[in-house]
Amino acid sequence: MDSSLQAGVDGYLRCRWATSAEDYVLYHDQEWGFPVDDDQRLFEKICLEGFQAGLSWITILRKRENFRLAFENFDFEKVARFTKHKVEHLLLEAGIVRHRGKIESTVNNSKRARELVNEYGSLASYFWSFEPEHEVTPKKNSSLPVMTPESKALSKDLKRRGWSFVGPTTCYAFMQAMGLVNDHLSGCLVQEKAALAKERFKPPCFSKQKPHF
Repeated sequence: MDSSLQAGVDGYLRCRWATSAEDYVLYHDQEWGFPVDDDQRLFEKICLEGFQAGLSWITILRKRENFRLAFENFDFEKVARFTKHKVEHLLLEAGIVRHRGKIESTVNNSKRARELVNEYGSLASYFWSFEPEHEVTPKKNSSLPVMTPESKALSKDLKRRGWSFVGPTTCYAFMQAMGLVNDHLSGCLVQEKAALAKERFKPPCFSKQKPHF
């Protein structure tokens, strides 16, 4: 058995990272790697990946409901209207990560998200324009990249547009989670399910020519 896979309490093989906590198992089995075209979920994820910087994902995952309450369910139209007073209030919210830079980044990015929607019609149309053309099913953890040409291009373009906390590693984690790539390992319980979901998924149309990497 590949050491990158591990059997859960139910006996099924999963990506090893997903077996250390029940929160991870549910997230791995039901969300990670499945394609998403809902703008609020996409915005939520790119923001939470930014909050994760320097922390573990389990920390963010366990606070996710608190984040949703604090940030209006990541409705970027509402977050874009947050005031300085609201930011100060959020810095007192023990249920989230109280990091001024990351909170202010989320407010800033919500405004940039509105601009993207005005240009592309939806966040989904924009983000899915960075989907890799070719994909290989990874066989072990050591073959998983931390960034790719596509995530570097996404990061560069977002930064050019004024987004923050969107480095290429953060962008690749976002792409993994939202199904732009399927990085469930070969032999993982979920790999084929995620692959089938992506096969049936129709990426949203985007108005501009797909970027070249």
